[in-house]
Amino acid sequence: MRRWVSLLAVCFFGPSAAAAVEVAVDVGHYYAKPGVISVTGIPEFEYNKALALKVREQLEAAGVRVRMIGERGDYADLYERTRAARGVDLFVSIHHDSVQEQYLPIADKFSGFSLFVSRINPQVAKSVVCASAIGAQMRKAGFTRSLYHADPVLGESRPFADEANGVHYFDNLAVAKSATMPALLFEAGVLVNRTEEAMLARPETKAMMANAIAQGVLQCLS
Repeated sequence: MRRWVSLLAVCFFGPSAAAAVEVAVDVGHYYAKPGVISVTGIPEFEYNKALALKVREQLEAAGVRVRMIGERGDYADLYERTRAARGVDLFVSIHHDSVQEQYLPIADKFSGFSLFVSRINPQVAKSVVCASAIGAQMRKAGFTRSLYHADPVLGESRPFADEANGVHYFDNLAVAKSATMPALLFEAGVLVNRTEEAMLARPETKAMMANAIAQGVLQCLS
């Protein structure tokens, strides 16, 4: 798979241009506030970190420079994350999803990946292009997009930027609106869904998702 991604980078960028690209891969949440707790009791931060490191592996295999943000679990200030990423070409924040508290008893009905961008970001058009590219690669890999975030009752009325590829607008999303570069937040799947957590925990799932994210990044930055 590494060789395949490397060949993809040559196709998109040429033999040397990929090395000029730098991407910030942000590990969502931190140890003091680790995000949602999965069905099996694993904090979201651990899932985020494992997937983010796989994304770094795939991007670096393609010759892209990667700046890790938050992997030590000590970034409590969300705005410090985007300050630490200044100068990169794209900011990608890795997360895993949940549902509103009142829907936890029926959480198994919610599943799928989603992506979010902010219209406050100064490069929102490019943010949408990159999020859409990742969503398209996720669908190509066989993953299903989540749609409930756009629902005013089940979700939080996050309007679609690209419904086909699971991309939503979330204007007040801190890391997306404060970034000076194109930025997006990726939700891999719903950790409070028992079946989905089991799928997300598999090493082969992480590898496939990381590859899809890397392919989308290479495509949108080419």
